[in-house]
Amino acid sequence: MAATELQHEQALKRFLDARPELREELDHLNPLLAQAKGETAEQYREERLHEAFEAEAERQQLFAWELTLQLTTATPQEYEAQRLEVHREVAEMAGMDWLEYCELNGIKP
Repeated sequence: MAATELQHEQALKRFLDARPELREELDHLNPLLAQAKGETAEQYREERLHEAFEAEAERQQLFAWELTLQLTTATPQEYEAQRLEVHREVAEMAGMDWLEYCELNGIKP
């Protein structure tokens, strides 16, 4: 079960709530930059938020969906269980043996 859209929105909110400096920066973006990209100010702001979220995931050596799970699960055990479930789905879709997939991706099965 991959992270849902609702989970991702919740994760973005928690991510932003924990970073007041980022919120301040996003609240004061130059509207001309949005206009130059053919976007509304809100679309431009959302894009910058997603970029910051993905950069944080990368900094932690996670996929963005893993950071979403990390920010929305109640316990580390729940996070790990959901994370492994998603990886199992990916391995299955790729037609890979689970242990081979784990070894390739540095996952403890």
